[in-house]
Amino acid sequence: MKTLKILTGLCLIAITASASAEEKFKVCADPLNPPYSSKNRDGFENKIAALFAKELGQTLEYTWFPQRIGFIRNTLMAPIKDSDVDSKEFKCDIVMNVPAGSDMTLTTQPYYRSSYVLLIAKGRGWDDIKNASDLTKLPLQRQGSLKIAMFDRSPGTVWIQKNGLLDQGIPYQSMSGDDENNIAMQIDKDLKAQKIDMVILWGPMAAYVTTQSPKGSYAMIPMQSTLGIPFEFSMAMGVRNGDQARKAMLDKLIETKANEIKSIISSYNIPLITIPKEALHSDND
Repeated sequence: MKTLKILTGLCLIAITASASAEEKFKVCADPLNPPYSSKNRDGFENKIAALFAKELGQTLEYTWFPQRIGFIRNTLMAPIKDSDVDSKEFKCDIVMNVPAGSDMTLTTQPYYRSSYVLLIAKGRGWDDIKNASDLTKLPLQRQGSLKIAMFDRSPGTVWIQKNGLLDQGIPYQSMSGDDENNIAMQIDKDLKAQKIDMVILWGPMAAYVTTQSPKGSYAMIPMQSTLGIPFEFSMAMGVRNGDQARKAMLDKLIETKANEIKSIISSYNIPLITIPKEALHSDND
């Protein structure tokens, strides 16, 4: 009987240790990246991570790092220095927002799809613009007065260049290294200061800008994808390559919590597009 009690105790210790190792939902995130994430945990990524952690009965834990070059290397792929080498424990396990099919991580099925939009400040002489193509039809004199933001490595800049508006573009960096503003925050400030009047911006960021001003301050015009210039993209969650078990767990949560996820994202006024059926059944395994 004594031996049985000892064995039972050892089993309980083993089970508790195993549960303890899995009791944290460890997310890699940017501490200042509205509307995605922040240290205040008020971004839509934060809300979805909290939803998942609650569903799993786990404690939500963050590793904060600016989402710039080296983000994945310094978070998802960074081992905990004082951990057992054989345990392969990392700083965090999940990136909440990556392009579906990204080769930097193993991605889940997509959980939302959005589009770049042409965001125009109203009341500055551009209220007649109803479609991006209208910009290309303006008289040269009026076209010359455009103040449109453009980013490196952006389909918006490709569109601007293709349509002969490069001279009217005001350049911004996609990863500025600014510790006080992310892209959306800087664009918001510069639109208000009238340094720019419009921008071709990714949907979630454009939505953030619109929420920082009175309703009706901006026109938000979806950009239409064309051959060679895609504007619509599906977004997924990312885990380390080879971490199939965690991917499967997240895929199941994305499926079962689809309505709650959509409700969270929609509450941020983010323009959503139906995810193509083929995207739901493809991944980068």
